[in-house]
Amino acid sequence: MNWIIKIFIALFFVAELCPQTLNNGSFKIARLKYAGGGDWYNDQSAEVNLLNFVHRYTNVKVDSRYQFVDLSSDEIFSYPFLFITGHGNVVFSQDEADRLRLYLENGGFLYIDDDYGLDKAIRREMKKVFPEEDFVELPFSYGMYHVVFDFENGPPKTHEHDGKPAQGFGIFIDGRLAVYYTYESNPSDGWTDQSVHKDPESKREEALKFGTNLVVWALSQ
Repeated sequence: MNWIIKIFIALFFVAELCPQTLNNGSFKIARLKYAGGGDWYNDQSAEVNLLNFVHRYTNVKVDSRYQFVDLSSDEIFSYPFLFITGHGNVVFSQDEADRLRLYLENGGFLYIDDDYGLDKAIRREMKKVFPEEDFVELPFSYGMYHVVFDFENGPPKTHEHDGKPAQGFGIFIDGRLAVYYTYESNPSDGWTDQSVHKDPESKREEALKFGTNLVVWALSQ
């Protein structure tokens, strides 16, 4: 299917299901601040560039400022999309874990991108949020991989890390993808200014297209 037609179809669903996002406000992403010593704040141009790309290729109105929010704050409920990244340790208090669960159970979406070294900690801490759930790997046929741009092999391999295949995992609430986690993929590095990681333009465009799929899928859910 032509990608322009796919954008039209995807945004039809966004407009039907989330009219307040398109008509009365701007879609925004908040970087989630966490304890434990990991660099939650790294690469602050990532969300800015992604949101500008989304605005350029869709009719989603965006607020493309870099914004962050503390998990202990009620501000998390002001954002439809939270983003976690970093290289090191992550620690949620039980109150923070409960608050994140409440956010997700009420329609919020969390995207986690392992920037290298995050995997063990994020799996441990997400068990505090959903003790009864495990991350499940999404099949390549899953709709998010095709909603606007086609990713026939799932998440892109933006950075090599340990040379393992890129993987995408999810946690579902009543059939809705509420948490999405990329491992050995690191598309958010491809969203940053070219001068940061010096990725080829083709890699950056691929990563930004993938991020656009994430945004549109989150809105359409």
